[in-house]
Amino acid sequence: MDNRRRVLILILVAVLALGCGFTGGLLASRVDTDKLQTSLFGPRPTEQTPVETTEDVQTGTVPASQQTTVVHTQDPNIGEAIADKVLPSVVGIETSYETSMGGYSYFFGGGGGKSLATAQGTGFVVDEAGYILTNSHVINDGNYRTVTIYLYDGREFDGKVLWNDATLDLAIVKIDASDLVAAELGDSDTVRVGSYAAAVGNPLGLQFKFSMSQGIISGLERTIEVSSGSGYNTTTMEGLLQTDATINSGNSGGPLVNSAGQVVGINSAKATSGEGMGFAIPVNTAKPIVEQIKATGRFERAYLGITGIGLEESNGYDANEYKTRYGTSRGIYVYSISENGGAAAAGIQKGDIIINVAGTEVGTMNRINTVLVSYKDGDTVSVTYLRAGVEYSTEVVLSSGVN
Repeated sequence: MDNRRRVLILILVAVLALGCGFTGGLLASRVDTDKLQTSLFGPRPTEQTPVETTEDVQTGTVPASQQTTVVHTQDPNIGEAIADKVLPSVVGIETSYETSMGGYSYFFGGGGGKSLATAQGTGFVVDEAGYILTNSHVINDGNYRTVTIYLYDGREFDGKVLWNDATLDLAIVKIDASDLVAAELGDSDTVRVGSYAAAVGNPLGLQFKFSMSQGIISGLERTIEVSSGSGYNTTTMEGLLQTDATINSGNSGGPLVNSAGQVVGINSAKATSGEGMGFAIPVNTAKPIVEQIKATGRFERAYLGITGIGLEESNGYDANEYKTRYGTSRGIYVYSISENGGAAAAGIQKGDIIINVAGTEVGTMNRINTVLVSYKDGDTVSVTYLRAGVEYSTEVVLSSGVN
């Protein structure tokens, strides 16, 4: 009995020993496999694995295995927010004006006559007192019969043109209205290529009023030629913002805004030979004009005291010929000097080529006018010019009312 019991105990011990060894081998195998996976793929993720911030990743304090790439995307609702902010400041403008009728007419017979035409554009409120900024060509460069303003809330008012300048293509219209919403003006000097841009206005007229398109700023300091008057004359505009936000006829005078809903430009023109190429006047050009008109009721421009012709604007333009003759192919040929102007007092003479005013290169008289908008009578600006190929610099005291 004792011997039989001893045999059973020995068999049980052997079985237990064999089982423990087999189980231990399995556990060891599992541990080795985990180590191998960890070495190849990193630690197993768990539901509580923390997600590191971009800030931590940039400082390099997070192990590479735990770094997360953060992709910054634009707020999909930014367009809605901009529309809510800007649209109440935008207005429709309808201008009526007389136009000549040449040749024959079924209604008027031969010999021509006069008819009343209308044009539609855009503007935006820059002050709650009723000041509206737009393009000069929207109010037919001041040659109008009536100007009607259509507000976003449906009200209509007669507009009074306080000021316009065809060379700058800017105008200010005043209405007597209450509860107006003024647009927030931004800083066009801070705009960069690639910055967000939205154009707001009335494309193709009031039928599609208060529309918005969006894109980016495509270029800075652009120079274009635009037709003026009957279309036979052209004006060169410089220093413009270029955008691919859709701009059509009727958008003229409307705001070009940034991602904060601040106005950075005044939509003015589009390329007729290409798509996605619109141009806007930087709002910083208009700011001093608006402020002076609000304060005094008028705007007095400051002048150098010259009349000039941009070399690139002259007939028979030949860059190489001008470079040989004047030492440059870009600049302002001084055609005449005002005796009482600052340029004459500073020693500038007829035939000189002005190449820089107040630190800005100039190629057209329109560019000089744009640069001098922020100056007033009595201010002093630096002027660089060429005479017989030699460069000179001087200081010119500006005056108002002297071309």
